Amino acid sequence: MAEGGSADMDDAGDCPGARYNDWSDDDDDNSENKGIVWYPPWARIGTEAGTRARARARARATRARRAVQKRASPNSDDTILSPQELQKVLCLVEMSEKPYILEAALIALGNNAAYAFNRDIIRDLGGLPIVAKILNTRDPIVKEKALIVLNNLSVNAENQRRLKIYMNQVCDDTITSRLNSSVQLAGLRLLTNMTVTNEYQHMLANSISDFFRLFSTGNEETKFQVLKLLLNLAENPAMPRELLRAQVPSSLGSLFNKKENKEVILKLLVIFENIIDHFKWEENEPTQNQFGEGSLFFFLKEFQVCADKILGIESHHDFLVKVKVGKFMAKVTERMIPKNQE
Repeated sequence: MAEGGSADMDDAGDCPGARYNDWSDDDDDNSENKGIVWYPPWARIGTEAGTRARARARARATRARRAVQKRASPNSDDTILSPQELQKVLCLVEMSEKPYILEAALIALGNNAAYAFNRDIIRDLGGLPIVAKILNTRDPIVKEKALIVLNNLSVNAENQRRLKIYMNQVCDDTITSRLNSSVQLAGLRLLTNMTVTNEYQHMLANSISDFFRLFSTGNEETKFQVLKLLLNLAENPAMPRELLRAQVPSSLGSLFNKKENKEVILKLLVIFENIIDHFKWEENEPTQNQFGEGSLFFFLKEFQVCADKILGIESHHDFLVKVKVGKFMAKVTERMIPKNQE
């Protein structure tokens, strides 16, 4: 691939300041994959020179995308690539340092990794460490595309076994990324896929407090993604102690109000119910002093405080919310209140 080839690929790199966010053959303005170009600073809006510069930059971005596709599959317009074609794309990811080439190659890999039969092929071609290496990049757009590829590849037991060594890095990057950013959401989706089974959940035990912080401060999309991850952890009978030990923001209780999205309230209640169901309260009574103040344990243990937070939504107009709140309160009373205090 380093030999000759079409000049289209190199042509895309000759425009200083050009930056390409996504790649798509769809010219529809409503397409989620519509290409976005950052034009050179000298391409001033409203000038003839600026108009020509923007047109040239967009044309180069389009030619670069098509060149990657052509080199991967010169005789086919199909999005499903053969093993030989996937090998070429992996070589581009491994050898190229140009962000727009990496984007195009990673999008091609991500699309193909969505097919079950390609997940094994990409792994056998050595694709997992090649893509995982891109996580070290400082370019957020390229990192997001790499996380999407790994997310698609992780829907495979053997791939999960090999990807577990990157979980701590992904977790740290996700927590420290800009709040509600595409990188953060892509990282949360990957971690959610990696915790569908109970095998690797313990690797996130030290980050549960950070997930609750993201849940409290994030927007609605971030909240839902964190809830999916926490729900995976709460369904594991071996994880309630780690969840109860987690420090939760004081603002967690304020989420229980009429203004909060109904689905957020319901999912959070399900998480709490699962934790209460799995934790052996009577057996662990002597060790309950290991849970610090501000922990989820104290948030749930303080019945009156918990009741005050939740009773605030008992008048919620939605019938299902009322039923769930009533069920949760009954379970708190049964499991968490000592018999001598009833």
